[in-house]
Amino acid sequence: MDPISRPAIVIDNGTGYTKMGFAGNVEPCFVQPTVVAINESFVKQPRSAVKNSNWLAQHSAGVMADLDFFIGDEGISRSKSSNTYNLSYPIKYGQVDNWDAMERYWQQCIFNYLRCDPEDHYFLLTESPLTAPESREYIGEIMFETFNVPGLYIAVQPVLALAAGYTTSKCEMTGVVVDVGDGATHVVPVADGYVIGSSIRSIPLSGKDVTLFIQQLMRERGEHIPPEDSLEVARKVKESYCYTCSDIVKEYNKHDKEPSKYIKQWKDIKPKTGAPYTCDVGYERFLGPEIFFSPEIYSGELTSSLPEVIDKCIQSAPIDTRRALYKNIVLSGGSTMFKDFHRRLQRDLKKLVDARILKSDARGIGGIKAKPVDVNVVSHPIQRCAVWFGGSVLASTPEFFPEVSQKTWRVNPVPVSVRNL
Repeated sequence: MDPISRPAIVIDNGTGYTKMGFAGNVEPCFVQPTVVAINESFVKQPRSAVKNSNWLAQHSAGVMADLDFFIGDEGISRSKSSNTYNLSYPIKYGQVDNWDAMERYWQQCIFNYLRCDPEDHYFLLTESPLTAPESREYIGEIMFETFNVPGLYIAVQPVLALAAGYTTSKCEMTGVVVDVGDGATHVVPVADGYVIGSSIRSIPLSGKDVTLFIQQLMRERGEHIPPEDSLEVARKVKESYCYTCSDIVKEYNKHDKEPSKYIKQWKDIKPKTGAPYTCDVGYERFLGPEIFFSPEIYSGELTSSLPEVIDKCIQSAPIDTRRALYKNIVLSGGSTMFKDFHRRLQRDLKKLVDARILKSDARGIGGIKAKPVDVNVVSHPIQRCAVWFGGSVLASTPEFFPEVSQKTWRVNPVPVSVRNL
């Protein structure tokens, strides 16, 4: 069947989670952790057993090693219930680190979750900013040679996030995308749909760091949490109870004056014994997201906060685009979903811009004053899956994918269908 008559498949692979579904939908069909559980018992056989076995047994072991794996939540549960499965995270810090595991992950996404024939659908995949060109060649090789897809489009994640904001509110394709994921944080300026590559900034803070910081705070306070479950509890606490405060000192006073109102209780069951346990969730509710605005509380090596990085990013962009960039700062990623995150970010960024204008006016000659700069941080309900939704909208247009064939990939080392958005 002609692939144009069927919806394209959109897969957004992130460090923490992968969103997958069909173009034209409002939200992804599946959201699974980007993790693969591989059975290592076939791979780590002793050499004596391999030498004594016949070729048929060796072949069967190799086949089973290729087939016996699970992804996502199922893979995590398998690794907990059995010691033969080891977890492998194919993406680290936004970049693919293990291509074999990544190919297995895509295989399960296509055949087990989406349950479709890859030869009948176009594919849209995403990549993080500043990804090496070799990564695109690997993606194209796997998709064309292994899955035999008819067409492939690789898009930069921040541009898709900006496109998602464009579909929800009438704004131009010019703005700054603040993409805070589980493994990386990027600040990407976009002008008329084109990424300003020289102004891209990134900071070594992400959702995983928030989880680790919450885990550290709860451990230092002496909460009785099973060690093997502490990271998962910290992640659930982050997603359920954390919020962004306007003033950290006032927030401390609130918790001290009314602990019964602000301190929450987390209840769970120990995985090994099945006994129930409870722990208090206190200061970490607001201290977790605070590392984006006061990174020194998490690490002494970090000095630049997220608002300062955004300000430096815009100031390094061409001067005729700066006002438009300040006016449209779009949030993307699950780690921007904290309550009042966009208000705090807009307030701190506005303070930096106003302070610069005051200094400029003080040095002004002839009483000339600079015009005020509008700072607007855009927050919308779909920012958690903004990248996937932007890809879904763009991939649903009939003229989005070019006319390509398998011969194009076999003749040229880089397929013409692998393009940048």
